Amino acid sequence: MNPATAPAARPVLFVSLPESGLLNPMLVLAAELARRGVPDLWFATDEPRRADVEDISVQFASLGAVVPELSAVTWDDKVYAEVTQQSRFKAHRAVIRHTYRPDLQAAKFRALAKVVDKVRPSLMVIESLCGFAVDLALTRGVPYVLSVPFLPSNILTAHNPFAKSYTPKGFPVPHSGLPARMTPAQRLQNRMFKLRTLAMFFHPAMGKVLSEDARIRKELGLSAPSPMTRVDEARMILCASIPELDYPFEVPDKLKLVGAVMPPLPEASPDNEVARWLDAQESVVYMGFGTITRLTAGQVGALVEVARRLDGRHAVLWKLPTQQQHLLPPPERLPGNLRIENWLPSQLDVLAHPAVKVFFTHGGGNGFHEGVYFGKPLVVRPLWVDCFDQAVRGRDAGISLTLDRPMTIDPDDVVDKLTRVLTDPGYTRRAEELGARQREAGGARAAADLIIQVMSR
Repeated sequence: MNPATAPAARPVLFVSLPESGLLNPMLVLAAELARRGVPDLWFATDEPRRADVEDISVQFASLGAVVPELSAVTWDDKVYAEVTQQSRFKAHRAVIRHTYRPDLQAAKFRALAKVVDKVRPSLMVIESLCGFAVDLALTRGVPYVLSVPFLPSNILTAHNPFAKSYTPKGFPVPHSGLPARMTPAQRLQNRMFKLRTLAMFFHPAMGKVLSEDARIRKELGLSAPSPMTRVDEARMILCASIPELDYPFEVPDKLKLVGAVMPPLPEASPDNEVARWLDAQESVVYMGFGTITRLTAGQVGALVEVARRLDGRHAVLWKLPTQQQHLLPPPERLPGNLRIENWLPSQLDVLAHPAVKVFFTHGGGNGFHEGVYFGKPLVVRPLWVDCFDQAVRGRDAGISLTLDRPMTIDPDDVVDKLTRVLTDPGYTRRAEELGARQREAGGARAAADLIIQVMSR
């Protein structure tokens, strides 16, 4: 029997946090296996994503309600401001402080343990930020594969200066937004980023959290955490990227770069208003800033002004959530080239459309790779943590430009970057080259083949 289509002997359990940027590639991979007829596929995540799992004909296992403290979508405005502040280290520190909650992780661990007892999986496919799932797999002796929707160096570079890393000494620290070629000041900044990360764990407040974590881990029978355990113990790591989108380093054999993990396209029927509008345009700037971004009235006004300045040369399609649309000026004051949607039948179908010439994005892992997959150059307004890393690599790869003042959104800055990307054919040419490399990497098809190989061992 062909190993690419052989059925599983025992159940496979996917586990992910509920955020779309983490969950969506996992859903695509699970759906690909389901289409191949692999039986006994299960997907464990938070209850609000039940319909998304059941839509792909995979059995859903609930991990309960979304925990607001652990989900970026539900953080209050104060926390949002802390994790998206201008200082990259302070934002990185804020993310750690707000997500390192042993008590809440333990609740998810216990919920998942019940699922594992019921399903008895022979393999777990775990989204890379699901630390509780890795802990459970190790405790129960269940082999697992990690799914990584970020750059490969994101998971292979330690924040601790004394810990093991798979990347060489002096490699840019994740979330620092630093380039491969650093000035002396940037090299010092890179070293300090690691040292400051280590130092924050010696703060008395963090000491209490560490003590709580040690107590809970002992209660659950877990070993002490190690930064690279999830990588070292994984049977395989599936990374939705390609080497050319990261800085060069020797990638371990167990990490497989499969490019963006895409569903079959088109996702939606072409008979919809957005598709018809795109068909009528010659050049479109697509603005989409993900599910986490919260714009202010001033930022919304600045983006409307950007569209106004592009009128006569380019149309603008803007995906703006309903809860932020009250910040818009009255309809009669909006430029005629601007179309605003609170929801799109498929962002992927939009990016695939030939009229879309540039993607104005926050630079999250999925959006960054999806834009390039379709050969679209980018203008990046980095939001937080990994977005700065994608932004600097996109710039150095010749596929994108980054706003000088991303927090304020200066119309002059945005129009300048968009115009440069739109008028210099080198950006599109390089994006198309890297898009072809992503498609050659195989995406969901290659990832499913690799999962089946692991299942057959």
